Amino acid sequence: MSIEYPNVKNISTSLSFVDYLHALKVRWGISRMSYIVEPGLYRIGAANSESPVFVSANYKLTFDTLRKNLKDIDGWLLILDTDGINVWCAAGKGTFGTDELINRIERSELSKYVSHKKLILPQLGATGVSAHEVKRRSEYDIEYGPVRATDIKAYIAAGNIVTKEMRMVEFRLWDRVILTPMELLPALKYSLPVLGVILATEALLKVPFNKSEVPLGIGAVASGTVLTPILLPYIPGRSFALKGWITSFITTTGILGLLGRFKKKNITSITGSLLMYPALASYLALNFTGSSTYTSPSGVNKEMKKALPLIGSSAAIGAAITIGIRLLGRSKKR
Repeated sequence: MSIEYPNVKNISTSLSFVDYLHALKVRWGISRMSYIVEPGLYRIGAANSESPVFVSANYKLTFDTLRKNLKDIDGWLLILDTDGINVWCAAGKGTFGTDELINRIERSELSKYVSHKKLILPQLGATGVSAHEVKRRSEYDIEYGPVRATDIKAYIAAGNIVTKEMRMVEFRLWDRVILTPMELLPALKYSLPVLGVILATEALLKVPFNKSEVPLGIGAVASGTVLTPILLPYIPGRSFALKGWITSFITTTGILGLLGRFKKKNITSITGSLLMYPALASYLALNFTGSSTYTSPSGVNKEMKKALPLIGSSAAIGAAITIGIRLLGRSKKR
């Protein structure tokens, strides 16, 4: 006979069409910051007092990934308030942390529903939680499960034993591809206002619009938000900014060749483009550090301090050269 828990919401392990539709929207950065679930305790299947307790974040994409991989498992989900941020990023920011975990244990009255004192946390949340502090303040022991939710069934079947393969963090081609829309759409949103400023400036200075800048701009955005993430392991260097710069330098050079700029042998114009567009791509690639497993919060901060001044200087010099050439060309025509 199944026990009823009127104060706990039962959830399904099957995702609906609406769930998949909203997930697709979030992948493209639409309503990303509002894609959350209410923190608290949830019940899956016929969970009872002896069922395992899985701890996760209240970012709904994370929540849905976890629950769909708990099919045929009776368990509890203790969802922390991470401000709608995934486990790994929330652990780095401290919202998936010791205090919030203890607070959620108390507020959900977890001890009323389970007789054991064990919590299963995602491995990527380890940096934010002090296991011994949780034990001291709440009496709950922490176990770290596999990296991937798809391994949870095997983990439970093996008696909560995590194999070496379950501990390994992979960042395969498809993992990188599905993240590119989140990088591309914001970049396009920022690019349109920048284009508007450029057009307004050219109109003010009475400089004719240069159509060749359009493919160069598109190439820079694509290099920083799509090509660099996809080719990440194969581009030389460890710096994301450098990887983005290298990728865009190649694409910018190729586009300049297709536009016939090298035939005209205008070294100054070519230099301006090679300073400006790779710098833009470098900045966009730097944003991908937040989605990658290749770095850490401290590594990101260190890279940003070094890269941003160089990126800003290169872009400013390149823009100044490009604008200067256009103004000089206009004055000669007069």
